[in-house]
Amino acid sequence: MRRSATPDVVVVGAGMIGAACAEALSAAGVRVLVIDRDGPAGGTTAAGEGNVLVSDKAPGPELQLAVASRAEWDVVRDRLPEPVADIEWESKGGVVVATGDPEPLTAFAAEQRTAGVVARVITPAEAFELEPLLTPRVTVGVHYPDDAQVQPVLAATALLAAVRARGGEVRSGVTALGIRQSGGRVVGVDTSAGDIACGAVLNACGPWAGAFGAAAGTPIEVLPRRGMILVTAPLPECVRHKVYDADYVGAVGSGDADLQTSTVVESTRGGTVLIGSSRERIGFDDTIRVRVLRELARKAIGLFPFLGDVPVLRAYGGFRPYAPDHLPVIGDDPRVAGLWHATGHEGAGIGLAPATGRLITEQFLGLAPHVDPAPFRVDRAAVIAV
Repeated sequence: MRRSATPDVVVVGAGMIGAACAEALSAAGVRVLVIDRDGPAGGTTAAGEGNVLVSDKAPGPELQLAVASRAEWDVVRDRLPEPVADIEWESKGGVVVATGDPEPLTAFAAEQRTAGVVARVITPAEAFELEPLLTPRVTVGVHYPDDAQVQPVLAATALLAAVRARGGEVRSGVTALGIRQSGGRVVGVDTSAGDIACGAVLNACGPWAGAFGAAAGTPIEVLPRRGMILVTAPLPECVRHKVYDADYVGAVGSGDADLQTSTVVESTRGGTVLIGSSRERIGFDDTIRVRVLRELARKAIGLFPFLGDVPVLRAYGGFRPYAPDHLPVIGDDPRVAGLWHATGHEGAGIGLAPATGRLITEQFLGLAPHVDPAPFRVDRAAVIAV
């Protein structure tokens, strides 16, 4: 594609999704400018655990996107510039356990296997071999070797470094205020730093994507859903995989506005243990709620009793972009030519980012998509705000 001083695409949002889309577009020769009102990875991306999961999704469009994205992560990592290539990628695998009736978990794993996911049902004894410090109340487990983990801030900033290395730009402290149109198509974006001429605009604003869509005259139904995480003091190796209880799958797929918690425990390269997760639809209220932290700690101790004697260093949280039908929004907006959206991934944005970037790029360039884009279209009933 011909390059000029005017960017082909302005990506609004320098979090993981915006960075992955910008990286994929720039790798295909598209001239990209990324803008963010704060800076790279300063919002939702910085408040995540770095999950790259295929284990928590039922068969359907999102699981197809997750499987494709897991493979695409390997491709994207190979494209990163050497100085920033270490993004703390760990192909550690996941272990999901039940402490009650084993049937729902084993049935879920069987459904996933029909969709091509490697999901090996294991006995309690096998679960203890993988994770010796688990509670003895485990009744069954499922091992997912394809689950992985990445340091999300390192990953997003590395993707943006790749964009810069190809001649793209990243501008921090620039707030997008709306779009400029001529003849029903995008010709620029209005920002706090002045107007920027461009051929297309990509809304990758995460939980704030709905607000930007409204400002652009194309409202979409993307809402914030808050999550909290506890961080322990550094420990010797104690949790070898990404481990969570069977309730996590139900919480991921729930649209309930009330507080939901389920146990997710994993170690980081630095030795700390991350404990999640909570989901709560409370708007953009960032008040720290002690009851949420207590519930996370209580459930984590139930899964790994040794954590009862481990100090917690800090807690952090953030807002995740939530679409009412639990599917991301990926594609062009039929109401304005040249306006695109990539948002609504909720807590799965880190894992789904590479496939999202590839899918946006394929559609932008008119290439055959590697996954069916129809379920993620912008004009579906659950997303178009009225």
